[in-house]
Amino acid sequence: MDTIIKKINEEELEPGCLQDAAAILQKKGLVAFPTETVYGLGGDALDTEAAKKIYAAKGRPSDNPLIIHIADVDSLKDIAEEVPEQAYQLADKFWPGPLTMIMPKSNKVPYGTTGGLNTVAIRMPSNKIALQLIRESGVCIAAPSANLSGRPSPTKAEHVIEDLSGKIDMIIDGGAVGIGLESTIVDLTSEVPTILRPGYITKEMLEEVVGTVDIDKTITAKSMDPNLKPKAPGMKYKHYAPKADLTIVEGTEQAVVDKINEFASQKMEQGCLVGVIATDETFSKYKANCVMTLGSRNDNEQIARGLYAILRDFDEQQVDVIYSEGFADTNLGQAIMNRLLKAAGYHVVEV
Repeated sequence: MDTIIKKINEEELEPGCLQDAAAILQKKGLVAFPTETVYGLGGDALDTEAAKKIYAAKGRPSDNPLIIHIADVDSLKDIAEEVPEQAYQLADKFWPGPLTMIMPKSNKVPYGTTGGLNTVAIRMPSNKIALQLIRESGVCIAAPSANLSGRPSPTKAEHVIEDLSGKIDMIIDGGAVGIGLESTIVDLTSEVPTILRPGYITKEMLEEVVGTVDIDKTITAKSMDPNLKPKAPGMKYKHYAPKADLTIVEGTEQAVVDKINEFASQKMEQGCLVGVIATDETFSKYKANCVMTLGSRNDNEQIARGLYAILRDFDEQQVDVIYSEGFADTNLGQAIMNRLLKAAGYHVVEV
């Protein structure tokens, strides 16, 4: 398959500029497009065959549900059997934006899209290209991240091209995304809303709107506990992983630097190419083959925006092992650590 690459500036959108992409979606084809979080791989959410194509292109397990992207709140009534009042409250505050809500699905939504579940995950992206694509296509778009399953999510079109060129119909290049981590997922099917995946919209932000919000215990776990089963099926799979083995080192700043340098020295003596994920505050202190900084430790938004790109950069450098500093597990830092832990397979060293 020849994949069409279409470059579009989000700030210079014109009516009809996404007609070709819209036509592909209407014909049950696949289009990768930017959102404010990461690039998504889109297909008609209400068509079983389109959903199958998404799973096949990504190599994604079929019990990992797809998030449906919509462009107006009224669409909720079509794809959700029941829309709780909390959903409207949260939509009024956070949509368009990086929040996904889980509700009972309607009969219009095939089980192929929901991973066999009776619930459906829905969000309204704020990226202008994404919104116009939904509107011009006239379909609700099922869109997981536009990468091969298990790989770091794509924050640039180049990442999508690397993983999916030749496997999908079109890639819309809208430049680098703004947030860099997937949306917060909140389950509204129980009495107390529960966060199933942390993101830019934090627990504290949600509680300001709907009161008490729980967090799935698997999110805060620092190790793979066989007794903890995630409520979201997709969270049981390894995600976001670079090709090299990744280890997170946590502790006081100097202790972390010393331990990572110790590990790096041992691996380099063995002939390994070693990568280190640092911050601006510690970048100059590391002695390894390839040291990259995510930015200042005081700027979680910058760290989130660059995390997946830096993991892919290490793949390009063909490093054998990667060591990363840990980050504060609060607010957006919780989402950063959630992704790092998944990428590292929960391999953490405390010093």
